[in-house]
Amino acid sequence: MSQFSNPFTKDQLIPQEERLEILRTKKELFIGIPKETQHQEKRICLTPDAVAAVTAHGHRILMEKGAGKGSSFTDKQYTDAGAELTTDTAKVFSCPTILKVAPPSLEEIKLIKPQSVLISAVQMKTRNKAYFQKLMDKKITALAFEFIMDDHGAFTAVNALSEISGVASVLIASELLSTGDNRTGQLFGNITGVPPVDVVILGAGTVGEFAARTALGLGASVKVFDNSISKLRNVQTRVSQQIYTSTIQPKYLSKALMRCDVAIGALAGENRAPVVVSQTMVENMKPGAVIIDVSIDMGGCFETSEVTSHDQPTFEKLGVTHYCVPNIPSRYSKTASIALSNIFTPYVMNIADDGGIEHSIRMDKGLKCGIYLYHGIVTNKSVGEWFNLPYNDVNLLIF
Repeated sequence: MSQFSNPFTKDQLIPQEERLEILRTKKELFIGIPKETQHQEKRICLTPDAVAAVTAHGHRILMEKGAGKGSSFTDKQYTDAGAELTTDTAKVFSCPTILKVAPPSLEEIKLIKPQSVLISAVQMKTRNKAYFQKLMDKKITALAFEFIMDDHGAFTAVNALSEISGVASVLIASELLSTGDNRTGQLFGNITGVPPVDVVILGAGTVGEFAARTALGLGASVKVFDNSISKLRNVQTRVSQQIYTSTIQPKYLSKALMRCDVAIGALAGENRAPVVVSQTMVENMKPGAVIIDVSIDMGGCFETSEVTSHDQPTFEKLGVTHYCVPNIPSRYSKTASIALSNIFTPYVMNIADDGGIEHSIRMDKGLKCGIYLYHGIVTNKSVGEWFNLPYNDVNLLIF
Protein backbone atom coordinates (compact mmCIF):
# COMPACT_ATOMS: atom_id res chain seq x y z
CA MET A 1 0.00 0.00 0.00
CA SER A 2 1.55 3.33 -1.08
CA GLN A 3 2.21 6.05 1.43
CA PHE A 4 0.67 9.47 0.72
CA SER A 5 2.01 12.59 2.47
CA ASN A 6 -0.60 14.73 4.20
CA PRO A 7 -0.78 18.16 2.48
CA PHE A 8 -1.94 19.81 5.75
CA THR A 9 -0.21 20.17 9.07
CA LYS A 10 -1.91 19.19 12.29
CA ASP A 11 -2.38 22.87 13.26
CA GLN A 12 -4.01 23.66 9.90
CA LEU A 13 -6.63 20.95 10.47
CA ILE A 14 -7.75 22.50 13.76
CA PRO A 15 -10.85 24.73 13.28
CA GLN A 16 -9.85 28.39 13.00
CA GLU A 17 -11.65 31.59 13.96
CA GLU A 18 -13.38 33.26 11.06
CA ARG A 19 -11.79 36.56 10.13
CA LEU A 20 -14.25 39.14 8.91
CA GLU A 21 -13.41 42.41 7.17
CA ILE A 22 -13.89 45.43 9.39
CA LEU A 23 -15.90 47.84 7.30
CA ARG A 24 -15.26 51.56 7.63
CA THR A 25 -18.37 53.51 8.52
CA LYS A 26 -18.63 57.12 7.53
CA LYS A 27 -18.74 59.48 10.48
CA GLU A 28 -20.55 62.81 10.69
CA LEU A 29 -18.18 65.52 11.87
CA PHE A 30 -19.04 68.55 13.99
CA ILE A 31 -16.30 71.12 13.41
CA GLY A 32 -15.80 74.37 15.32
CA ILE A 33 -13.93 77.23 13.62
CA PRO A 34 -13.20 80.04 16.12
CA LYS A 35 -12.11 83.56 15.33
CA GLU A 36 -8.31 83.92 15.33
CA THR A 37 -7.06 85.95 18.30
CA GLN A 38 -3.29 85.71 17.78
CA HIS A 39 -1.77 89.09 16.96
CA GLN A 40 -2.00 89.89 13.23
CA GLU A 41 -3.31 86.43 12.31
CA LYS A 42 -5.94 87.05 9.62
CA ARG A 43 -6.12 83.68 7.90
CA ILE A 44 -8.87 81.09 8.18
CA CYS A 45 -8.74 77.33 7.56
CA LEU A 46 -11.79 76.93 5.32
CA THR A 47 -13.14 79.26 2.65
CA PRO A 48 -16.93 79.51 2.03
CA ASP A 49 -16.56 77.19 -0.98
CA ALA A 50 -14.82 74.60 1.18
CA VAL A 51 -17.50 74.92 3.86
CA ALA A 52 -20.17 74.35 1.20
CA ALA A 53 -18.39 71.16 0.08
CA VAL A 54 -18.05 69.86 3.65
CA THR A 55 -21.64 70.63 4.70
CA ALA A 56 -22.95 69.11 1.46
CA HIS A 57 -21.55 65.79 2.69
CA GLY A 58 -23.67 65.98 5.83
CA HIS A 59 -21.18 67.50 8.26
CA ARG A 60 -21.83 70.41 10.62
CA ILE A 61 -19.62 73.49 10.91
CA LEU A 62 -20.05 76.00 13.73
CA MET A 63 -18.19 79.26 13.21
CA GLU A 64 -17.63 82.28 15.36
CA LYS A 65 -19.01 85.45 13.77
CA GLY A 66 -16.38 87.50 11.99
CA ALA A 67 -13.95 84.58 11.72
CA GLY A 68 -13.45 85.16 7.99
CA LYS A 69 -13.32 88.96 8.06
CA GLY A 70 -9.51 89.14 8.03
CA SER A 71 -9.49 87.15 4.78
CA SER A 72 -12.29 89.21 3.18
CA PHE A 73 -14.94 86.49 3.64
CA THR A 74 -18.26 87.69 5.06
CA ASP A 75 -20.52 85.95 7.56
CA LYS A 76 -23.25 85.86 4.89
CA GLN A 77 -20.97 83.91 2.55
CA TYR A 78 -20.47 81.31 5.26
CA THR A 79 -24.15 81.05 6.22
CA ASP A 80 -25.05 80.70 2.54
CA ALA A 81 -22.48 77.88 2.37
CA GLY A 82 -24.24 76.04 5.19
CA ALA A 83 -22.23 77.03 8.25
CA GLU A 84 -23.86 77.84 11.59
CA LEU A 85 -22.70 81.12 13.14
CA THR A 86 -22.53 82.16 16.78
CA THR A 87 -21.06 84.91 18.93
CA ASP A 88 -20.42 82.45 21.76
CA THR A 89 -16.70 81.56 21.65
CA ALA A 90 -17.09 78.86 24.30
CA LYS A 91 -19.74 77.13 22.18
CA VAL A 92 -17.37 76.96 19.21
CA PHE A 93 -14.55 75.51 21.33
CA SER A 94 -16.93 72.90 22.75
CA CYS A 95 -17.21 71.18 19.34
CA PRO A 96 -15.64 67.68 19.13
CA THR A 97 -13.23 68.88 16.39
CA ILE A 98 -11.57 72.31 16.47
CA LEU A 99 -10.06 73.68 13.26
CA LYS A 100 -7.96 76.85 13.38
CA VAL A 101 -4.78 78.38 11.96
CA ALA A 102 -2.82 79.60 15.00
CA PRO A 103 -2.44 77.36 18.05
CA PRO A 104 -5.00 78.11 20.78
CA SER A 105 -3.99 80.29 23.71
CA LEU A 106 -3.98 78.92 27.26
CA GLU A 107 -7.32 80.67 27.85
CA GLU A 108 -8.80 79.03 24.76
CA ILE A 109 -7.53 75.60 25.80
CA LYS A 110 -9.65 75.94 28.96
CA LEU A 111 -12.74 76.08 26.71
CA ILE A 112 -11.88 72.88 24.81
CA LYS A 113 -13.67 69.76 26.03
CA PRO A 114 -11.65 66.70 27.10
CA GLN A 115 -10.95 64.07 24.40
CA SER A 116 -11.49 66.63 21.60
CA VAL A 117 -9.54 66.74 18.34
CA LEU A 118 -7.51 69.90 17.66
CA ILE A 119 -6.20 70.64 14.17
CA SER A 120 -4.04 73.78 13.97
CA ALA A 121 -0.45 74.95 13.65
CA VAL A 122 1.80 74.22 16.62
CA GLN A 123 4.47 76.92 16.03
CA MET A 124 6.76 75.00 18.36
CA LYS A 125 9.38 77.73 18.76
CA THR A 126 6.77 80.11 20.22
CA ARG A 127 5.15 77.56 22.58
CA ASN A 128 6.05 76.69 26.16
CA LYS A 129 5.79 73.55 28.28
CA ALA A 130 2.56 74.77 29.93
CA TYR A 131 0.80 74.81 26.55
CA PHE A 132 1.41 71.11 25.96
CA GLN A 133 0.72 70.24 29.59
CA LYS A 134 -2.75 71.82 29.36
CA LEU A 135 -3.54 69.80 26.24
CA MET A 136 -2.20 66.63 27.86
CA ASP A 137 -4.35 67.16 30.94
CA LYS A 138 -7.46 67.22 28.73
CA LYS A 139 -6.45 64.05 26.85
CA ILE A 140 -6.67 65.94 23.56
CA THR A 141 -5.62 64.47 20.21
CA ALA A 142 -3.77 67.30 18.46
CA LEU A 143 -2.59 67.49 14.88
CA ALA A 144 -0.17 70.15 13.58
CA PHE A 145 -0.71 70.95 9.92
CA GLU A 146 2.94 71.95 9.46
CA PHE A 147 3.94 68.34 10.24
CA ILE A 148 1.57 66.73 7.70
CA MET A 149 3.38 65.08 4.78
CA ASP A 150 2.17 64.19 1.29
CA ASP A 151 2.79 60.96 -0.63
CA HIS A 152 6.23 62.20 -1.74
CA GLY A 153 7.44 63.00 1.78
CA ALA A 154 7.05 66.78 1.44
CA PHE A 155 5.40 68.97 4.06
CA THR A 156 2.17 69.94 2.31
CA ALA A 157 1.10 73.05 4.23
CA VAL A 158 4.64 74.32 4.77
CA ASN A 159 5.36 74.13 1.04
CA ALA A 160 2.14 75.98 0.16
CA LEU A 161 2.91 78.81 2.58
CA SER A 162 6.57 78.84 1.51
CA GLU A 163 5.47 79.43 -2.09
CA ILE A 164 3.53 82.49 -0.90
CA SER A 165 6.51 83.73 1.14
CA GLY A 166 8.85 83.33 -1.82
CA VAL A 167 6.66 85.29 -4.24
CA ALA A 168 5.80 87.88 -1.57
CA SER A 169 9.44 88.52 -0.65
CA VAL A 170 10.18 89.80 -4.16
CA LEU A 171 6.97 91.85 -4.38
CA ILE A 172 7.68 93.46 -0.99
CA ALA A 173 11.27 94.22 -2.03
CA SER A 174 9.99 95.81 -5.24
CA GLU A 175 7.63 97.99 -3.21
CA LEU A 176 10.34 99.06 -0.74
CA LEU A 177 12.79 99.97 -3.53
CA SER A 178 10.24 102.32 -5.08
CA THR A 179 8.18 103.63 -2.16
CA GLY A 180 9.96 102.78 1.12
CA ASP A 181 11.38 105.36 3.53
CA ASN A 182 14.89 104.53 2.35
CA ARG A 183 13.82 104.08 -1.30
CA THR A 184 16.22 104.20 -4.22
CA GLY A 185 13.51 104.68 -6.84
CA GLN A 186 14.35 101.47 -8.70
CA LEU A 187 11.91 99.41 -10.72
CA PHE A 188 11.93 95.63 -10.98
CA GLY A 189 11.73 95.12 -14.71
CA ASN A 190 13.80 94.41 -17.79
CA ILE A 191 13.76 97.93 -19.21
CA THR A 192 15.72 98.39 -22.44
CA GLY A 193 19.09 100.03 -21.81
CA VAL A 194 18.69 99.98 -17.99
CA PRO A 195 20.71 97.56 -15.82
CA PRO A 196 18.35 95.09 -14.09
CA VAL A 197 17.86 94.94 -10.33
CA ASP A 198 20.38 92.55 -8.77
CA VAL A 199 18.85 90.00 -6.34
CA VAL A 200 20.73 87.63 -4.01
CA ILE A 201 18.75 84.71 -2.57
CA LEU A 202 20.10 82.70 0.36
CA GLY A 203 18.53 79.25 0.30
CA ALA A 204 17.40 77.07 -2.59
CA GLY A 205 14.35 75.51 -0.94
CA THR A 206 10.73 76.26 -1.80
CA VAL A 207 10.96 79.89 -0.67
CA GLY A 208 14.16 80.44 -2.62
CA GLU A 209 12.79 78.74 -5.73
CA PHE A 210 9.62 80.84 -5.86
CA ALA A 211 11.54 84.02 -5.04
CA ALA A 212 13.89 83.24 -7.94
CA ARG A 213 10.98 82.53 -10.31
CA THR A 214 9.26 85.79 -9.41
CA ALA A 215 12.42 87.89 -9.60
CA LEU A 216 13.33 86.39 -12.99
CA GLY A 217 9.78 86.97 -14.21
CA LEU A 218 10.17 90.65 -13.34
CA GLY A 219 13.45 90.84 -15.25
CA ALA A 220 15.90 90.86 -12.34
CA SER A 221 19.38 89.37 -12.30
CA VAL A 222 19.34 86.52 -9.74
CA LYS A 223 22.05 84.78 -7.73
CA VAL A 224 21.12 81.81 -5.50
CA PHE A 225 23.33 80.55 -2.67
CA ASP A 226 22.92 77.26 -0.78
CA ASN A 227 25.22 74.60 0.62
CA SER A 228 23.14 71.81 -0.94
CA ILE A 229 24.25 71.09 -4.51
CA SER A 230 21.12 69.01 -5.15
CA LYS A 231 18.87 71.94 -4.14
CA LEU A 232 20.82 74.31 -6.38
CA ARG A 233 20.49 71.83 -9.24
CA ASN A 234 16.72 71.54 -8.62
CA VAL A 235 16.32 75.31 -8.76
CA GLN A 236 18.21 75.43 -12.07
CA THR A 237 15.87 72.78 -13.45
CA ARG A 238 12.61 74.21 -12.13
CA VAL A 239 13.11 77.83 -13.16
CA SER A 240 13.89 76.54 -16.67
CA GLN A 241 16.82 78.84 -17.28
CA GLN A 242 20.45 79.17 -16.28
CA ILE A 243 21.00 81.33 -13.22
CA TYR A 244 24.04 82.04 -11.05
CA THR A 245 24.28 79.46 -8.26
CA SER A 246 26.95 79.00 -5.63
CA THR A 247 27.65 77.30 -2.35
CA ILE A 248 27.79 79.68 0.61
CA GLN A 249 31.42 80.82 0.63
CA PRO A 250 32.18 84.16 2.36
CA LYS A 251 34.35 85.46 -0.49
CA TYR A 252 31.71 84.99 -3.22
CA LEU A 253 28.79 85.88 -0.95
CA SER A 254 30.42 89.15 0.17
CA LYS A 255 31.09 90.16 -3.43
CA ALA A 256 27.48 89.37 -4.45
CA LEU A 257 26.00 91.30 -1.51
CA MET A 258 28.15 94.38 -2.28
CA ARG A 259 26.62 94.55 -5.76
CA CYS A 260 23.03 93.53 -5.02
CA ASP A 261 19.96 95.73 -4.59
CA VAL A 262 17.90 93.08 -2.78
CA ALA A 263 18.98 90.22 -0.48
CA ILE A 264 16.44 87.57 0.51
CA GLY A 265 17.17 85.21 3.41
CA ALA A 266 15.43 81.84 3.11
CA LEU A 267 17.77 79.45 4.91
CA ALA A 268 16.45 76.92 7.41
CA GLY A 269 18.16 75.00 10.19
CA GLU A 270 17.21 72.21 12.55
CA ASN A 271 16.64 74.51 15.53
CA ARG A 272 17.76 77.89 14.19
CA ALA A 273 18.50 79.44 10.81
CA PRO A 274 22.27 79.72 10.26
CA VAL A 275 23.62 83.29 10.39
CA VAL A 276 25.64 83.52 7.18
CA VAL A 277 25.62 87.31 6.62
CA SER A 278 27.70 89.24 9.14
CA GLN A 279 27.26 92.87 10.14
CA THR A 280 30.38 93.75 8.13
CA MET A 281 28.81 92.27 4.99
CA VAL A 282 25.69 94.39 5.56
CA GLU A 283 27.84 97.52 6.08
CA ASN A 284 29.37 96.96 2.65
CA MET A 285 25.99 96.72 0.89
CA LYS A 286 24.70 99.57 -1.28
CA PRO A 287 22.95 102.46 0.53
CA GLY A 288 19.20 101.91 0.14
CA ALA A 289 19.52 98.18 -0.51
CA VAL A 290 16.74 95.95 0.86
CA ILE A 291 17.00 92.85 3.06
CA ILE A 292 13.96 90.55 3.29
CA ASP A 293 14.70 87.99 6.03
CA VAL A 294 12.05 85.31 5.47
CA SER A 295 13.84 83.00 7.92
CA ILE A 296 13.35 85.45 10.82
CA ASP A 297 10.83 83.06 12.41
CA MET A 298 13.82 80.74 12.97
CA GLY A 299 16.15 83.51 14.16
CA GLY A 300 17.11 85.00 10.81
CA CYS A 301 20.21 84.48 8.65
CA PHE A 302 21.40 88.14 8.76
CA GLU A 303 23.29 89.24 11.86
CA THR A 304 21.53 92.62 11.74
CA SER A 305 17.98 91.19 11.60
CA GLU A 306 15.42 92.03 14.31
CA VAL A 307 11.84 90.81 14.46
CA THR A 308 9.29 93.33 13.14
CA SER A 309 5.51 93.25 12.68
CA HIS A 310 3.00 93.96 9.91
CA ASP A 311 2.21 97.29 11.61
CA GLN A 312 5.86 98.42 11.47
CA PRO A 313 7.48 95.97 9.07
CA THR A 314 10.77 97.73 8.31
CA PHE A 315 13.70 99.43 9.98
CA GLU A 316 16.91 100.96 8.65
CA LYS A 317 20.30 99.81 9.87
CA LEU A 318 23.70 100.67 8.34
CA GLY A 319 21.87 102.38 5.45
CA VAL A 320 20.03 99.18 4.51
CA THR A 321 16.26 98.65 4.79
CA HIS A 322 15.39 95.48 6.74
CA TYR A 323 12.03 93.69 6.45
CA CYS A 324 11.82 91.00 9.15
CA VAL A 325 8.17 90.02 9.63
CA PRO A 326 7.82 86.37 10.76
CA ASN A 327 4.37 85.68 9.32
CA ILE A 328 4.58 86.94 5.73
CA PRO A 329 1.67 84.80 4.36
CA SER A 330 -0.73 86.54 6.77
CA ARG A 331 -0.09 89.77 4.81
CA TYR A 332 -1.82 88.03 1.89
CA SER A 333 -4.49 86.46 4.08
CA LYS A 334 -7.03 85.63 1.36
CA THR A 335 -4.50 83.85 -0.85
CA ALA A 336 -3.05 82.03 2.16
CA SER A 337 -6.53 81.03 3.37
CA ILE A 338 -7.41 79.56 -0.02
CA ALA A 339 -4.10 77.66 -0.07
CA LEU A 340 -4.74 76.24 3.42
CA SER A 341 -8.35 75.46 2.56
CA ASN A 342 -7.20 73.43 -0.45
CA ILE A 343 -5.13 71.31 1.94
CA PHE A 344 -7.63 71.00 4.80
CA THR A 345 -10.76 70.18 2.77
CA PRO A 346 -9.62 66.77 1.39
CA TYR A 347 -8.28 65.79 4.83
CA VAL A 348 -11.58 66.68 6.51
CA MET A 349 -13.47 64.62 3.93
CA ASN A 350 -11.09 61.67 4.34
CA ILE A 351 -11.32 61.79 8.14
CA ALA A 352 -15.11 61.61 7.84
CA ASP A 353 -15.07 58.83 5.24
CA ASP A 354 -12.59 56.80 7.30
CA GLY A 355 -14.86 57.01 10.34
CA GLY A 356 -12.97 59.61 12.37
CA ILE A 357 -9.41 60.67 13.12
CA GLU A 358 -8.64 57.34 14.83
CA HIS A 359 -9.21 55.36 11.64
CA SER A 360 -7.87 58.03 9.31
CA ILE A 361 -4.38 58.13 10.84
CA ARG A 362 -4.21 54.36 10.39
CA MET A 363 -4.92 54.73 6.68
CA ASP A 364 -2.86 57.86 5.94
CA LYS A 365 0.81 57.81 6.92
CA GLY A 366 1.24 61.47 5.98
CA LEU A 367 -1.61 62.52 8.24
CA LYS A 368 -0.18 60.38 11.03
CA CYS A 369 3.01 62.47 10.85
CA GLY A 370 0.93 65.48 11.90
CA ILE A 371 -0.12 63.94 15.22
CA TYR A 372 1.88 65.39 18.13
CA LEU A 373 -0.59 64.45 20.89
CA TYR A 374 -2.69 61.28 20.96
CA HIS A 375 -5.26 61.25 23.76
CA GLY A 376 -2.93 63.43 25.81
CA ILE A 377 0.24 61.42 25.09
CA VAL A 378 3.06 63.26 23.30
CA THR A 379 3.90 61.39 20.09
CA ASN A 380 6.28 63.83 18.39
CA LYS A 381 9.97 63.38 19.14
CA SER A 382 10.86 67.04 18.49
CA VAL A 383 8.16 68.28 20.87
CA GLY A 384 9.18 65.77 23.53
CA GLU A 385 12.89 66.60 23.39
CA TRP A 386 12.44 70.38 23.04
CA PHE A 387 10.16 70.65 26.11
CA ASN A 388 11.57 67.72 28.09
CA LEU A 389 8.30 65.79 27.97
CA PRO A 390 7.95 61.99 27.85
CA TYR A 391 6.92 60.85 24.37
CA ASN A 392 5.87 57.63 22.67
CA ASP A 393 5.85 56.46 19.07
CA VAL A 394 2.33 56.95 17.73
CA ASN A 395 2.51 53.57 15.99
CA LEU A 396 2.69 51.87 19.39
CA LEU A 397 -0.51 53.60 20.55
CA ILE A 398 -2.70 52.93 17.51
CA PHE A 399 -4.03 49.40 17.26
